[in-house]
Amino acid sequence: MTGASTIYLVGAGPGRADLLTLRAARILSEADVVLYDRLVSAEVLAMARPGALLVDAGKEHGRQEQTQARILVQLDSFARRYRNVVRLKGGDPCIFGRGAEEWLWLSERGWNVEVVPGISSALAVPELAGIPPTCRGAARSFAVVTGHACGEEEPDWTALARVDTLIILMGVARRAQIAQRLIEAGRNPGQPVAFIENGTLALERVVTSDLETVAAGGVDAANPAVIVVGEVVRVRWQLHALAARVAVPAGA
Repeated sequence: MTGASTIYLVGAGPGRADLLTLRAARILSEADVVLYDRLVSAEVLAMARPGALLVDAGKEHGRQEQTQARILVQLDSFARRYRNVVRLKGGDPCIFGRGAEEWLWLSERGWNVEVVPGISSALAVPELAGIPPTCRGAARSFAVVTGHACGEEEPDWTALARVDTLIILMGVARRAQIAQRLIEAGRNPGQPVAFIENGTLALERVVTSDLETVAAGGVDAANPAVIVVGEVVRVRWQLHALAARVAVPAGA
């Protein structure tokens, strides 16, 4: 079925409203209905058109597949009743957000679908916490991987262990197992690791450690968090040391 409606797959960015793209902000301001994910912040939702229908599409742990099927049916139903339907996803809709699946499913049914990229939390969250994915002398490559297997095959940790910087999304629950896999694949047990919880938001917390400690279960971290493994974590320590030096008055 093809009609006048458009379904927008919109990236909400890493959290803060001022990190939303201009196009995403405009589309939200014109939305008739917004079907949003759990990690979309309240300040981003507040940018939706007054009077727009806001629908929480949060997924219940262990029932992701059933919830995803319901979301697809909802999008189809909303598009039959509303002109501007927004599917709002944290970060970028096509980076571990199942945006591609929704895009294909809706397109197969004849709907007009437009993707609005967002700033991925995989890049923005570490950078704003003082951890660049690449840095001359420390990292010339990086990879973004999901730590949540969802019943699928494990990532190739042997190949990933050779990448300078690893950025892991949805990996907090399996952090000890992931760290152990990387060490077994040849990663330095002493390499630094950072957990950035609630990145870009007021409740942000950064926990740093090393792979060996994480593998032993010695790090307390909570979702949602972005995990960074690599020498670039030391850049954050260097920046903090420089900031402390500047804060000390001359001659003190």
